[in-house]
Amino acid sequence: MSDYGHIRGVLFDKDGTLMDYERSWGVVNREAARVVSRGDVELERRLLEAGGVDLSCDVTRMDSAFASGSTLDVARAFMAAGLEADESALVDELNGLFSGVLETAVAVTDLREFFGELRGLGLCLGVASNDSAAGVASFLEKFGVSGLVDFAIGYDSGYGQKPGVGMLRGFCGAVGLDAGEVAMVGDTFHDMEMGRVGGVGLRVGVLTGTGTADELGEISDICLADVSELTKILKN
Repeated sequence: MSDYGHIRGVLFDKDGTLMDYERSWGVVNREAARVVSRGDVELERRLLEAGGVDLSCDVTRMDSAFASGSTLDVARAFMAAGLEADESALVDELNGLFSGVLETAVAVTDLREFFGELRGLGLCLGVASNDSAAGVASFLEKFGVSGLVDFAIGYDSGYGQKPGVGMLRGFCGAVGLDAGEVAMVGDTFHDMEMGRVGGVGLRVGVLTGTGTADELGEISDICLADVSELTKILKN
């Protein structure tokens, strides 16, 4: 097995990486489309498709607005699909609807145990999500790991959003590491592209989100069933 001893920090995506995507977000995304379509069933279908749901198999496409975009991205996708709304008001409404994901959130593993093991290896930990900063903070608090994370940001934290490299640079600056000492862990092209352009030392794809093994295999250094496998790899 390759030696990953140069890795001193791990930056995680949230949705689809720490949180099982379809089990957590599937119902919430569909409810959001239903609510904002105001009873127009055909519009609701268009919004789901625009957001990224493949209605033929009822799964979310990788790197769609739902899968890897911000609330603003979803709002703009909805409006492009024919929803008439004020953009700012729609973003506020969607943020309120998306906050309901905490009721359905399913972590992919015992995050307190997992993060505790990584901290035990001397690693700095961060979470960078295209969700809002408030959404990230609420998620970490719900699963009791806020105190185990050194750096946590959302799309509205002032670092830009993925696949831009601002979030990665923010993490490196906060914990005092070079990008080459960081592993980027995520389930989408946006995550892996931020890592590639930013020059991380390891890009790790996980299959608990919207990316398939074939898709992630082409853009990551390694691909894991879920994040829990990371501890064993970084111990070697």
